[in-house]
Amino acid sequence: MGKKVLYLILTVVISALIGYMTATWTVNRRLPADAEEAEVMSVAGTERKAPQRRIELKEVANLSDAAESALPAVVYVKVTQKARFQQPNSIFDLLFGFAQTPRDQVGLGSGVIIRPDGYIVTNNHVVAGADVIEVTLENNKVYQAKLVGTDPATDIALIKIDAEDLPAIPIGNSDDLRLGEWVLAIGSPYDLRSTITAGIVSAKGRSMPNYDGQFRVESFIQTDAAVNPGNSGGALVNALGELVGINTSIISLTGSYAGYSFAVPVNIVRKVADDFIEYGAVQRAMLGVGIADVNAQIAAQANLTDIAGVYVTTVQKDGPAYKAGIIQGDVIIEINLNPVNNSAALQEQLSKLRPGEKAVVTILREGKQHELIATL
Repeated sequence: MGKKVLYLILTVVISALIGYMTATWTVNRRLPADAEEAEVMSVAGTERKAPQRRIELKEVANLSDAAESALPAVVYVKVTQKARFQQPNSIFDLLFGFAQTPRDQVGLGSGVIIRPDGYIVTNNHVVAGADVIEVTLENNKVYQAKLVGTDPATDIALIKIDAEDLPAIPIGNSDDLRLGEWVLAIGSPYDLRSTITAGIVSAKGRSMPNYDGQFRVESFIQTDAAVNPGNSGGALVNALGELVGINTSIISLTGSYAGYSFAVPVNIVRKVADDFIEYGAVQRAMLGVGIADVNAQIAAQANLTDIAGVYVTTVQKDGPAYKAGIIQGDVIIEINLNPVNNSAALQEQLSKLRPGEKAVVTILREGKQHELIATL
């Protein structure tokens, strides 16, 4: 009896093992060894399909390092315009007190330390007309600043405080910015100091309508990083913590952020600041041409395959372009091998150069490309 029971138990165990092994073998035939590279098995009469890979969630860009490294270089700027005494308009104003007592006007903005010895860039419109400029560092130390220079054409100004060993921000290259690249806007909107917002580069080479006819150099970086009053003069920073622009303006129907913010490219900012330090004024190069953006009509007229570039409408006689051989009807497509797809991009490239420097101007003429050298 005992032998029969033992035999029965062994039979059940062996059967269970065989069933388990069969099931495992069947599953292994249905599932490949690497589940991430699964593919539909090829059978007679069907087409082999491409591997079906599982989509992995990539790590979202971590901008904390960039924010922490750049933040100490962004300062709070307070400007004061002293009240001017106003004479009463009439004896009635004087007798009845209708003449209001003038008050100081106070403005707020931001700035960025670009050198350890106290040089700070900001916007021209932040410090324009100021009698007193006060700078508060990220560590809450307060300094009186002096104005080094202003450039209304680029809306850039340079100020300086009497300090050493300041946390200067590393300077990047705005030409290397790519559309969709992450950027940070750092400043003091609405007096909220050291505020950081994030966005992407939405466009490059933007310009604004010029209603007053004043000469401007505009080739803005457009971002969707939130910028509000008080951000002006603050930093636009890339994911490496490098300065790539100075936040300058917004487009809004209300005066507050509506999704569109604009920054002056750092390559323009650096040139303006260097000129102030070295020469005391901006050294602005000119090519001596009248220009217009290429549109469909101009492209057809000039036999262009692409609607891009800058059309030369006029050439100043005996000017740099004239001496280089540029003529009316040429289309400028590059300056020093940097593409210029519109007038703003052309201005940006020229703004990085000084009078007396040479520039390689690439043009299209009658369907052929030429490279001419102009002394600006």
